[in-house]
Amino acid sequence: MKSLGSWMIVFCAAGVLCLATVAMAQAPASPAPKGEVVVDTTQVSATVKHIDHATRLVTLKTDDGQEYSFVVGDDVVNFAQVKKGDKVTATYTEAIAYEVRKGGRASAPTTTVAAVAAAPGVKPAGAVAEQVSATVTIAAIDTKTPSVTFRSADGGTRTIKVKYPEKLQGVKVGDTVDLSYTEAVALKVEKASK
Repeated sequence: MKSLGSWMIVFCAAGVLCLATVAMAQAPASPAPKGEVVVDTTQVSATVKHIDHATRLVTLKTDDGQEYSFVVGDDVVNFAQVKKGDKVTATYTEAIAYEVRKGGRASAPTTTVAAVAAAPGVKPAGAVAEQVSATVTIAAIDTKTPSVTFRSADGGTRTIKVKYPEKLQGVKVGDTVDLSYTEAVALKVEKASK
């Protein structure tokens, strides 16, 4: 089983590869596919202020003084390793990627889920990620609004406004768009600093 560090490296490497692919796809030498990857990450840290191992009740205190109490589920198998004063860090990342292709066919959404946890006997840590991917067809483009109407594999349509109309240059009705939405959460507990 991979360690949390290795898992995070896999996510980072995948992001870099996606960005490199998009950069190559947008190189002026080729009028090939157009796309983009947008990634946002938020990290929150707190200190274990109180812990009751029998009831699994934990109280965390953030750097700004807010306190949060909750009962930890049985799925956290290394709970006995958590002590008062330990630091808990949660990192949430979401990304959306798209790539416009000439021709192609719409495809139904697929979902991929991956998870990893710390080895028994060490401080709790883990990560879980979910990615939903689909291909849709561009059914209409309204340059005045500006907006694009997409048709899914099941025939449903959805119209969205376009924030940057210049990105519609070269895009035509009938083109397909590969879409991927990814969410990942990583959590780790570290020993209190002395």
